[in-house]
Amino acid sequence: MVSTLYSLYFSCSYSHPLSLQSRRLSVPLSFKTPTVPLSFKNTHRFIKSAISDQYHEKDERNEISGTLGEKENQGTMPKHVAIILDGNRRWAKKNGFTISEGHEAGCRKAWEMTMDFFSVGINTVSLFAFSTENWRRPEDEVNYLMDILEIFFKIGIHHAPRQKIKVSVIGNRENIPMSLRDVILEVEEATKSYEGKHLIMALDYSGRFDILQACKSLAEKAKTGLIQVEDIDEKLMEKELMTKCSEFPNPDLLIRTSGEQRISNFFLWQSAYTELYFPTVQWPEFGKAEYLEALTWYQQRQRRFGRRI
Repeated sequence: MVSTLYSLYFSCSYSHPLSLQSRRLSVPLSFKTPTVPLSFKNTHRFIKSAISDQYHEKDERNEISGTLGEKENQGTMPKHVAIILDGNRRWAKKNGFTISEGHEAGCRKAWEMTMDFFSVGINTVSLFAFSTENWRRPEDEVNYLMDILEIFFKIGIHHAPRQKIKVSVIGNRENIPMSLRDVILEVEEATKSYEGKHLIMALDYSGRFDILQACKSLAEKAKTGLIQVEDIDEKLMEKELMTKCSEFPNPDLLIRTSGEQRISNFFLWQSAYTELYFPTVQWPEFGKAEYLEALTWYQQRQRRFGRRI
């Protein structure tokens, strides 16, 4: 079943998810009959194809980067963009696809948009890939999401080092499959030394849990005498949060697609002064025009941080 994700990822490139309706991919989207055997040889071929696609899109990204550069006088670019990837299932239902096909389209879009954000100089991109609350979904859907995430990180092992992208995963890893944990550790180890481009994947992540585990860690350190209670401040707290892996732990811009206007237990501490942007498009529909609009909107904001301007 999971081999079909390779088919979606590494068949012909498309600029807009709705093009799935207008023209067929080179490999059929089928979940009953895998069209490509899940082998190292095929995996290597598909990854090589994906890297080639990235190079073909380089000129287009440079053009968009120049467009944004012309508008930099209106405001600064965000250093950290966080995204809640919402609307895969609704997009699939609206366009006559299965839920699995919706998640596949969303997964491909996640990689494409991450590359686009890096191309305009953004340092950190955080993706809310799977929340703790998502375990409540049907078991077959959860299992498929775990399969998709495992393949996403297997792709990352090959592709991220070529692009010098540091990959980090935050969240509770106790409940995810062992095979997924292993590939996460592998990609994190392979990319830990890179700087300038940082992809953070939030997997089984809860903002409340993040704050709770940080408080417990500080309480334990105070109990054992490593710190004094009087020493606890925001800086110490932030050193215990899961985003301590980032040079820029607090997002400047948080995007949630599909029109829902809430952050759903994502980065509760970190988003205290984050600009919140809620486009109405579903995540698989979020393309270059939408991300350009989001960045332009951010540049026009006046970030006061409590000060009078």
